[in-house]
Amino acid sequence: MAKRTLNDRIIKALKPAKPGKRVEIFDSIVPSFSVRVTDKGAKTFMLVTRYPGSSNPARRALGTYGEISLEQARNKARSWLELVGRGVDPHIEVERQRLAEQRKQAGTFANLAEAFIQQKLSKERRGRDAELHLRNTFIPRWSRRPAGDITADDVGMVINEMKERAPYQAHAVLATVRRLYRWAATPGRGYGITSSPCFNIRPKDLIGEKHPRTRALDDREITAFVHACDKLGYPFGMIGKMLLLTGARHREVSEAPWAEFDLDKQTWTIAQERFKSNMEHVVPLTDDALALLNDVPRFKRGSHVFSTTWGEKPTMITDKIKRQIDALMTEELGAIKPWRVHDLRRTVRSHLSALQIPDHVAEMVLGHGRTGLQRVYDQHRYQDELRTALTRWAARLRSIVAPPPANVTPLKRRRAS
Repeated sequence: MAKRTLNDRIIKALKPAKPGKRVEIFDSIVPSFSVRVTDKGAKTFMLVTRYPGSSNPARRALGTYGEISLEQARNKARSWLELVGRGVDPHIEVERQRLAEQRKQAGTFANLAEAFIQQKLSKERRGRDAELHLRNTFIPRWSRRPAGDITADDVGMVINEMKERAPYQAHAVLATVRRLYRWAATPGRGYGITSSPCFNIRPKDLIGEKHPRTRALDDREITAFVHACDKLGYPFGMIGKMLLLTGARHREVSEAPWAEFDLDKQTWTIAQERFKSNMEHVVPLTDDALALLNDVPRFKRGSHVFSTTWGEKPTMITDKIKRQIDALMTEELGAIKPWRVHDLRRTVRSHLSALQIPDHVAEMVLGHGRTGLQRVYDQHRYQDELRTALTRWAARLRSIVAPPPANVTPLKRRRAS
């Protein structure tokens, strides 16, 4: 049994063995460690020893020269010999470590979040909002960390950074991460989560009282918003104007497919699975809304009305686009107060009241479901009333954005006797 102090020069100089034979040279530094050369010239590091459970010595490969270095092979041989000395089979230990690493990787926050997105949020009508909370806020920070190692302090640090600039967003983001851990801790999930880092976090104490928003755009801001939308054009500017014309929710507009629109009947029927109240909602289309839709490009690749991918996928007014709108509005007004896309609905609702639209009709324009006995007994669809309300609002919107010249006095409508 030849022994030498192995080095790279010696190993590289080894010639292939004779046909059908193998040549093996043992190391004088690490006992039982060798390099074996086949008749094809393949060079493999080996460890020859009596492994646990066997009465005879056996050879096991440590790795191929070139894939692992001589030093790595020596260290691996030493590790295996130490395990054998303790009565542990190296193959069993290697598999145990592999499974442990696999469980560790499976237990990262990113993998847990992806599972939650696919198994839970993808089936929810508003799951996309929660998905964005995870992708934009938590996954970038905690991606490779074990999900079970996230602490209340970790959560608090994220929320504290957000609450000063966006307290409403902070409430929503906290609610999402609370949901994630509550879902993961359900027995049988298999994620090793037994408690939530959010268990003792009270939103009111951490962020403050969640007050209802009252922000609505005034006439100057409405005008600047419409001008900004005109400059942005398709698709984002048209989404913004459609929101203002209909009072619909952001995703109801931005994710709308052409199949929901009947331009001949002048109606937009939001499918039940996309509508908040889980029921079909019909929006009468005014002349202004129809004109906007007629200017929207039609694509052959996909069916979405507002898209940057030829109709294949819908788009929306993201934070980046919102900042562009804010910049354009600021150019026109000099300064603007902070506002959110959802505030457009409140703006529409406020003007409907100013136009003396009955409350129950104004609420139905926004898609707020009827409650109590009215929901049970009143099955009238109020389509004529909704169309009248939106038509009057469209006229009011035109007068805000493009008021008549100062020397023109609008005629008052004669009241019916």
